[in-house]
Amino acid sequence: MQIDLNADAGESFGNWTLGRDEELFPLISSVNVACGFHAGDPLTIKRTLELARQTGVAVGAHPGFPDLVGFGRREMAATPEEVYADVLYQVGALWAFLKLAQMPLHHIKAHGALYNRATKDPGTARAIAEAARDFDPQIPLVVLPNTPLEAEAQKLGLRTVAEAFPERGYASDGRLAPRGTPGAWIHSPELAARRAVQMVVEGRVEAVDGGWVEVRAQTLCIHGDNPNAVGIARAVREALEAQGIGIQTY
Repeated sequence: MQIDLNADAGESFGNWTLGRDEELFPLISSVNVACGFHAGDPLTIKRTLELARQTGVAVGAHPGFPDLVGFGRREMAATPEEVYADVLYQVGALWAFLKLAQMPLHHIKAHGALYNRATKDPGTARAIAEAARDFDPQIPLVVLPNTPLEAEAQKLGLRTVAEAFPERGYASDGRLAPRGTPGAWIHSPELAARRAVQMVVEGRVEAVDGGWVEVRAQTLCIHGDNPNAVGIARAVREALEAQGIGIQTY
């Protein structure tokens, strides 16, 4: 039994540093690299790919809304046409650096508010999926299961990778609990590790209301901007490996 462990990365900007990528990368198998719209900049992308090569992690594109101030977590009134163009632009920017480094693009995963909107809005979901298809239909798209994003991607023939979040709370409908609400964040590495094992082995996780939510997980996400990201990633990896579950890319 195997599972991918991914983390958001390359989220620093200029002289401003966010995340502990050097410590995090050896604990995971793939990374979602910010492409400059919600975080990151050209030099940060280049340096992040160098670190990924050194540590052997797979690199995916992490496109978001053009919102550096809000870190891509604020809702924006973007049309599907704008979402399509923005996603294609960001993937292309990362791909240029990957080509220079002679590294493949492993996957595409939307970020923050863009990801969340695509779990509810078919128009946004289709725009993201169309941009991924038009860039390269062979590249997997990471999705929250049982949402418009998964459905629209599969309609277009894309390979989808089901994602789960051991350090984020779940609402009873299977979506992530909104940030700022009780239980939305899991800060304890030990609790996140238990939840990760439940997700992979049992296919379920306890919701913020105390019930249970079914999950499908081919990859587990650790948010790189979580102050406890390194501790959580280490605890999750150790707990999974203790169950005989290998950490490996899909």
